[in-house]
Amino acid sequence: MSTSTPPGDRIAKVLARAGVASRREAERMIEEGRVAVNGKVIDRAALNVTDADKITVDGNPIGAPEKPRLWLYHKPTGLVTTTKDEQGRPTIFDDLPEELPRVMTVGRLDLNSEGLLLLTNDGGIKRKLELPSTGWLRRYRVRVNGRPTDDMLTPLRKGITVDGQNFQPMIVSLDRQQGANAWLTVALREGKNREIRRAMADIGLQVNRLIRVSYGPFQLGQLKSGAVEEVRSKIVRDQLGLEGDAPEKPKAQRRSRNDDSGKKPFARKSYAGAKGRSDGPATGGPKPKRGPKSDSRSPKKRG
Repeated sequence: MSTSTPPGDRIAKVLARAGVASRREAERMIEEGRVAVNGKVIDRAALNVTDADKITVDGNPIGAPEKPRLWLYHKPTGLVTTTKDEQGRPTIFDDLPEELPRVMTVGRLDLNSEGLLLLTNDGGIKRKLELPSTGWLRRYRVRVNGRPTDDMLTPLRKGITVDGQNFQPMIVSLDRQQGANAWLTVALREGKNREIRRAMADIGLQVNRLIRVSYGPFQLGQLKSGAVEEVRSKIVRDQLGLEGDAPEKPKAQRRSRNDDSGKKPFARKSYAGAKGRSDGPATGGPKPKRGPKSDSRSPKKRG
């Protein structure tokens, strides 16, 4: 019996690269009998296909694989990070500009959280960036009700178990006390469901605002609430280690007002149709103190 691998790629991967759905969603579509290869409906995802195969979804041929693209989105509070919500709550997809192609979210932010959410048209990128093994640091500004001390935060730095679930050590710094509230900067490498809120509650602190300000090398910066900006293809290739076409010709970029590093910021395309708010960036009170630098696994940040 031959053990050689069939030529081509798995059908779910091909569908994801074509921007049809994420791999997991594509597998569900296959199980539902919505996908056909060379005129024959398939019901199992364990199938390799090549460029010579004709693939249709709901009777429509899929397009050629799109180039991997990545967007930065400033998620406002009050939106859920799903395509449809059983409770009828508004989703981020109701808020995105109409000219944006079909995109998937990299990870999630819960209903009451805000800040940077990465969007991509490529299921492979989504999966890669969501894996803890990628090692990218996710940084948050967190406002808590209470008066935290350094000793109170020690369990978070060592790793904590909440309701039987183990949370990895976090990088936590106390930035400033403002009346009954305090601002913290928290960084972690994996984001379990409501991890920061649950960990803070376990040590007696109630989170009343949570803003993601960076995901690996990608920064929220001055992006307005509800706005979307596309990351240049060259940056996507360089940061994700992708192979691609010849590098784009660099364009002149305006430096952020807060940029005094001398480095050029990531080039990003703004969507004029984005439903940006007028309340400006959610920087969340005082600027954080300079925290510990991330280790070598975290790529360089945008200047």
